[in-house]
Amino acid sequence: MQLTPLIAIHLSAAITATVIGPIALWARKGRTQRPKLHRAFGYAWVTMMLTTTISALFIRDFTLPNIAGYTPIHLLVPFTLLQLFIAFRHLSRRNIAGHRAAMQGLYVGACLLAGGFTLLPQRYLGQLLWTQLGLM
Repeated sequence: MQLTPLIAIHLSAAITATVIGPIALWARKGRTQRPKLHRAFGYAWVTMMLTTTISALFIRDFTLPNIAGYTPIHLLVPFTLLQLFIAFRHLSRRNIAGHRAAMQGLYVGACLLAGGFTLLPQRYLGQLLWTQLGLM
């Protein structure tokens, strides 16, 4: 696999989502809440997550264990879309605690855990990283 424009878009959106996610979460924590900042970074984060998710549908790998080019990490696509739906449904019903829990879970699951899996040595990004560090 090589760095194609599609993978570059996917990678850029995923990294951006991982970086701005904590800002959106932080803006609603503590005594001083920043609703405008929360909303701006929240919408940006959702946009980046949708970009990451949709682009992932077109990235397929036939070298790893797969079904029609879709590897187990692709199971995060329906998980992400479902969690986004659930989070906004909670919001529409004014269930702020449910919205918060869904978004925090999505950040941890889709950004941190999936991001960690992409750094495994047999994954494309992991190969780039570990080769550059001289560990592979």
